[in-house]
Amino acid sequence: MAADYRFSFGPWNIHEGADPFGPAVRPRIEFAKKLAMYKQLGFDAVQFHDDDAVPDLEGLSPAEITKKAAEVKKMLDGEGLVAEFVAPRLWENPKGIDGGYTSNCPECRRWAVERTFRAVDIANALGTNMLVFWLAREGTYVRESKNAIQAHQHLVDAMNQVLQYDKKITIAIEPKPNEPMDHAYLPTIGHALAIAARTVDPSRVGGLIETAHALLAGLDPSDEMAFALSMGKLWSVHLNDQNGLKFDQDKTFGAANLRAAYNQVRVLELGGYPATGRFVGLDVKAMRTQKAESATRHLANSRTIFLALVEKVRSFPKDVERQCIADRDYEALELAVIQHLLGK
Repeated sequence: MAADYRFSFGPWNIHEGADPFGPAVRPRIEFAKKLAMYKQLGFDAVQFHDDDAVPDLEGLSPAEITKKAAEVKKMLDGEGLVAEFVAPRLWENPKGIDGGYTSNCPECRRWAVERTFRAVDIANALGTNMLVFWLAREGTYVRESKNAIQAHQHLVDAMNQVLQYDKKITIAIEPKPNEPMDHAYLPTIGHALAIAARTVDPSRVGGLIETAHALLAGLDPSDEMAFALSMGKLWSVHLNDQNGLKFDQDKTFGAANLRAAYNQVRVLELGGYPATGRFVGLDVKAMRTQKAESATRHLANSRTIFLALVEKVRSFPKDVERQCIADRDYEALELAVIQHLLGK
């Protein structure tokens, strides 16, 4: 089964334990040491923010950025890893305080696009053609502060400029309904793919669905994935879990909602996701209470749970499923699913 699926995570998923309510509680681990952990944990690809690959890139020229990214590519090659994607991290820069692409300030919007061009350069140097747009501050705290109609056009304009900058680059939009903004633009995969259809090359714009983001919107992650799969637009997933409508928790996959996790795996199986060659990303974070020496267990555990659920999906008795559907006896089907998950 492991050979059917390929897994990725980002270096931020091995972290120091800070959360929205408290500072770090574990020592920092150097980037190179994190890379050495990937294969040990059963992972093949690295997710990058632009400044994960090239720290302090704002003070560097395009040529210097490309050179430094090429050095990271050598590190990846040395560990037998590949880059899955690069995401421009606009939300931590003061110029992105009011959003990057949708800022009310034209100069800030230009900065956001230029920084995204540099993310494209980094992606090329790392050997990936995919950017991820997590539109973290593209929204509002106060509705009257922006013209939302105009803001959506700004998003289209930004994507068009990126698509025209590099004819091979692709964009995966990662929707999220809130946090850090009160309400974000493009909160669901439906919004994301509607915007994708308005770009100069819709064939190069798809989606990335995160479990917790869908749950925070009150949606079923498996249905969000199914929607994207039905259009050939599911280009990555970030699997994790979420215990209610709290802050984005990034819990171990399946830890809070096991049946929902089962259905996410089921829809990936139904959609033939392994055959696409795309990665299963695990965007999970160790609990703040976890000791430093075991603060990677959440990654290994998430992968283990995912593969166990693959086996559960593949071994579910199809004759029972067909009969329950034919009889329109969905109570019987539900019980069969629960018993199967319980090992009965």
